[in-house]
Amino acid sequence: MITEKELKQRSRNQCELCSSAEDLLIYIVPKANELMLYACANCIEQMNDEDKIDVNHWRCLNDSMWSEYDAVKIMAWRMLNRIDADWPQDLIGMMYLENEILELAKAAGDGEADENEIVHKDVNGVVLNHGDSVVLIKDLKIKGSSMVAKQGTAVRNIRLDRDNAEYIEGKVGPTLTVIITKYVKKI
Repeated sequence: MITEKELKQRSRNQCELCSSAEDLLIYIVPKANELMLYACANCIEQMNDEDKIDVNHWRCLNDSMWSEYDAVKIMAWRMLNRIDADWPQDLIGMMYLENEILELAKAAGDGEADENEIVHKDVNGVVLNHGDSVVLIKDLKIKGSSMVAKQGTAVRNIRLDRDNAEYIEGKVGPTLTVIITKYVKKI
């Protein structure tokens, strides 16, 4: 088991998640084989209470998710899965965790599908994810424009509508538009 002295030395007396130097405490990562990290009181409060999560505070994970220490990687992964915004999904897509570390990260229940979660599917029933590419299966008039998106047009880096499983957003030419999922096929 790692000592507080070793944690302070490893972290250079900074929060291993946000780099704050104030109110530092040892944090034992739940359900992760007694792994520990050095974190500030602000991070610990938000890790323990999802209602207190400040989305902008966690932009620091862009740097800390690359830590060499498993405890930091696990908590970065968990927090990225808890944040209700679009940008964490991009970071999760870039993050690599070895299988056993990923299993420890998932042990707290983060990243699991919620039964009430909206699932977007293309015309063939294939699940669509944020950042996927799709192709139009019929000509579509772009609302508010004289432009018509032709069948076969690729729409890259789509975004999913949080409230409606039938809507996605994507750029058709220079125009960002809403597209109905029954008119697209995942590439």
